[in-house]
Amino acid sequence: MNAFFSVPAIGLPVWHAVLVWAPALLTGLAALLVWAKVGTGGAWRAARIGSLAALVAAAFGLFAVALGAVGVGYGARADGVGALVMLLVAFVGWVIVRYSQTYLQGERREVHYVRWLLATLAAVLVVVATDHLLVLALAWTATSLTLHHLLTFFGDRPAAVVAAHKKFIVARLADICMLSATALLWMAYGTPHIHAMLAQAVGAPLPGTVQFAVLLLACTAVLKCAQLPFHGWLIQVMEAPTPVSALLHAGIVNLGGFVLLRFAPLVSEVPAAQALLVVVGAATAVLAALVMTTRISIKVTLAWSTCAQMGFMLMQCGLGAWDMALLHLLAHSLYKAYAFLGAGGAVRRAQMVQLTPQAPAVGLGATLVGAVTGVAMVLAAGALWSLWAPDLAASPAMWVLAGIVSLALVPLLRAQSQSASWLALAGGALGVALAYFGLHVLLGGWLGVPEAQPRTVLWMGAAIAFLALFALQSAIMLAPRGTLAQRLYPWFYGGLFLDGKFNSLAFALWAPPAPALQTTPLPVQPVAAAIASSQNPDASGGTP
Repeated sequence: MNAFFSVPAIGLPVWHAVLVWAPALLTGLAALLVWAKVGTGGAWRAARIGSLAALVAAAFGLFAVALGAVGVGYGARADGVGALVMLLVAFVGWVIVRYSQTYLQGERREVHYVRWLLATLAAVLVVVATDHLLVLALAWTATSLTLHHLLTFFGDRPAAVVAAHKKFIVARLADICMLSATALLWMAYGTPHIHAMLAQAVGAPLPGTVQFAVLLLACTAVLKCAQLPFHGWLIQVMEAPTPVSALLHAGIVNLGGFVLLRFAPLVSEVPAAQALLVVVGAATAVLAALVMTTRISIKVTLAWSTCAQMGFMLMQCGLGAWDMALLHLLAHSLYKAYAFLGAGGAVRRAQMVQLTPQAPAVGLGATLVGAVTGVAMVLAAGALWSLWAPDLAASPAMWVLAGIVSLALVPLLRAQSQSASWLALAGGALGVALAYFGLHVLLGGWLGVPEAQPRTVLWMGAAIAFLALFALQSAIMLAPRGTLAQRLYPWFYGGLFLDGKFNSLAFALWAPPAPALQTTPLPVQPVAAAIASSQNPDASGGTP
């Protein structure tokens, strides 16, 4: 077994362990200060200082790792994956704190919001910093519990209560899987430390209990990353304040991918876990991408996009493309934070597009030209990078992902085909493909890449799924009022009605609580009406 993203079994010096824990400790300290009955101004001041200090500490932590200071000790783990994700979470948290102060100005529960925002950030940072599996599992659970208070910030809105309750149910199922996996791995290896588990697993066959534990880890990631059919809560939590949506989509829902990265050597040795990740991830990515095209609400569209992107990330993990999964996690988080915090601007841009005269419809010829151009440029980029990194050409999973990138370039090439020359379009496509392969080579070279197992069926299945997505989207684009589009639209608009079935089962077992007493003169919406409206999330775009 290749020891992927492993760290030397050496103890961290005290200063480095403190540096790894510092972002979580500083954010947690700020949360405790806010709990100490400070006023609104003091709460925001503590949040700004604590989040900025955490960001600075995370930046120094990444710098230390880049200089080669890696290791484990005092329950902490310093390595490339943790340092990158730590800096990402600290940066997103700092931006959200600054944005939230203006966004929530005048709300009567500002201190409540600051309190739970800082607690949520601290819990996420503990997940990233720790090398202790039980601490990781408990911190992941704490992230969900603290986030629940943010999702129900407007607790008098029935839609917010129902969506948060759905999320609570799914999260508790995931916690059962995670804690069970923790117990099995601890008993199998006799240690709670992740690096020690991976060291024992190198070069040895995995016992049945470990394989089952890894499968439970994959199930936890599927549940936490809002994969079909457990996705409904992610689409419907738009009643929460916009900064909460940004935090959820940029720094919390993707933690499943981070935990899988921590256990990459074990996941790569369990075919059942790989198959689960590829099948569920690819199916969610394809179906969510189709559903997304039917939405008109900006925030709901972004939520379906997150669902699809998390599916693609889990599929990358199942295919063994761990470095690309990490890159996807980082890039998606930054984009979604920007997209949600700039949702108001997106609405204005969409209105401008509606006022702009529509361009002539794109025909089959432009679609074929875009497809051929995208594939040709990806092949050219791959061939160029293979001259420097010969192993690149030997990775079928990488070529499958590159093929998906080439198909993703087609809509861009098709849309610009009437306003730019073919040479300019080809150059742009080549630049994107070169960047994709280049980041794979550079990131994999720094972090170390495991040898992907030759799961041909999984690679072929992923390729077929995205080819089918491309063909279906192209057919609908070419004939938007055709028979195929009209027959499929109700199904895609309804999300294949999967969430309705989940509601029926989940709420029969555990009905949602009643909303808090209304404190404004707005009419109260019954919980039953909120459950019904959750099947049509575009009916309300949530808090702007």
